[in-house]
Amino acid sequence: MPVVDVHVHIYPEKISERATQSIGRFYNIEMDAQDGSVAQLAHSLEGSPITHCVVCSVAVKPQTVESINDFISREVDAHDNFVGFMAMHQDYEDPAAEIERAMGLGLCGIKLHPDTQGVNMDDPRLMRVYDIAQACHLPMTIHCGDYRYDYSHPRRMKRILHEFPDLVVDAAHFGGWSVQDYALEFLEDENCFLDVSSSMYSLGPRRTRELVYAYGTDRILFGSDFPMWEPAEEYERFSSLGFSDGELEDMCWHNAERFLGRTIS
Repeated sequence: MPVVDVHVHIYPEKISERATQSIGRFYNIEMDAQDGSVAQLAHSLEGSPITHCVVCSVAVKPQTVESINDFISREVDAHDNFVGFMAMHQDYEDPAAEIERAMGLGLCGIKLHPDTQGVNMDDPRLMRVYDIAQACHLPMTIHCGDYRYDYSHPRRMKRILHEFPDLVVDAAHFGGWSVQDYALEFLEDENCFLDVSSSMYSLGPRRTRELVYAYGTDRILFGSDFPMWEPAEEYERFSSLGFSDGELEDMCWHNAERFLGRTIS
């Protein structure tokens, strides 16, 4: 079956190592010799069951939005197994125009990271982005949760989902990186997907399974958060948790099709 990794970050070769180390410092996680280049991603996927990747990058400044979207578009054009999500920033002057331009480049979703972008997830500047995304039927991957900050608290995600009921969202990291119990409290019955990226290392097998079944296997997406983690190793960790073939098929394939609004084969 196809296996879709819905949460992959990539960077241009010249900055990939620096960007990856910066991420490691932000999360206080040792990144060893990893880098987020496309070449490193290809090496990480070699021989693995993963067939498709949703690739993105985060704009920490409004001035980088367009160059990131151009880069992601080029890599999508060069790799048949890539699905590209555009970057956006709360201070970008004309989000509607850039979203339209990025869609014309073939990008079919939006990625936001409120914590590294230093903005509340439900800030009015981002609420207009959600409005555009909902109108354009663009799925969104949004980083959720951090015990150190309030920017991406799951309660903010709940407010967004209620204000934009037709918005298709992946509330990343089980809806609350490092605060997954809060996420379950706020998002258990909400209309969103949740990916498993950057979660299993801290949750362990039993709690990971508990959260999957608490949310329902029809809402869970497989994701690695490359270059934080090796995609093949994350898939092996996830697929070894005792889920049925049908459950894995949903979480690693069909749910991604529903999230992206496209067939993947």
